[in-house]
Amino acid sequence: MQKSSSKVLFFVIVLVMALVVWVAFTFYKAYEPKAIVLQGQIDAQTYNISSKLPGRISEVFVRKGESVKVGDAVFTLSSPEVDAKLKQAEAAKDAAGAQKTQANNGARKQEVQAAHEQWRKAKAAEALMLTTYRRINTLYEQGVISQQKRDEVYTQYKAAKYTSNAAKQMASMAKEGAREEIKAAASAQERVYAAKVDEVNVYKKESTQYSFHKGEVTQILIHSGELSPTGFPVVSIVDIEDSWAKFAVREDYLKEFVKDKIFKAKIPALGDKTYEFKVTNIAVMGEYATWKATESGKGFDMRSFEVELRPTQTIENLRVGMSVLLEL
Repeated sequence: MQKSSSKVLFFVIVLVMALVVWVAFTFYKAYEPKAIVLQGQIDAQTYNISSKLPGRISEVFVRKGESVKVGDAVFTLSSPEVDAKLKQAEAAKDAAGAQKTQANNGARKQEVQAAHEQWRKAKAAEALMLTTYRRINTLYEQGVISQQKRDEVYTQYKAAKYTSNAAKQMASMAKEGAREEIKAAASAQERVYAAKVDEVNVYKKESTQYSFHKGEVTQILIHSGELSPTGFPVVSIVDIEDSWAKFAVREDYLKEFVKDKIFKAKIPALGDKTYEFKVTNIAVMGEYATWKATESGKGFDMRSFEVELRPTQTIENLRVGMSVLLEL
């Protein structure tokens, strides 16, 4: 009977001690400081492919989720207005070229010959008026005619002489061709329209757009048959190899984040494995929704900062938008 009572007492003591230990452990856990876990998300560099040329999308060569390389054709568009402007520019260039050729070649042979014949005609008229004047002058000296008549003939002779000189200059101009300044102006005009043709051709090349960076197609904003304004993104690609984790960190935790410091974080979508991230950028966030009130009586609000951490190694199957958990 005594042994049975001892066993019961021992069992009660053990039970009480276990209960005390459990209560103590529970209180310890309840008042133990909890680890601070920050949640961020994966972001990556995005590139938008657009065209300087407005027009209607003819065809989009890629689909969402496809990988593209540098130089892959992404989309093409049609713009009849550019085709019309190209024809106008080419016609203007041809006209300017013809004017340049005309200026360089000068007058036609027939025009030069006609000018020379006009000069010869004027010379013959001058010679005739000179002979007439000499005869009239002899008659005047003999007193047969008046001085008035002599002066009239002399004036006609001088006019014929000036006409002959003018015809000679016109013949010389026809032979020499256009002035150097006119030739230079015609040449410059041709270059102006040639440049306009080149400009329109540059815009025409914009009708087909190629990927300027490797990545994965994430968005197709404009589809075949739809109008695309100047510079509006048609296709967006993301380079997941250029990715980072983005956190909104309150300023009372900011002291933990030092440039180039290494943290270990989990990505729930990829399992329980931890990955190393390095702090690469710390920047203050905008005024909106980044202030958090402290406890009453402390007299100030805390602001949030955007902290970027980049993975130190390539992470398989990483996607934009995945959550990242970081424990301080």
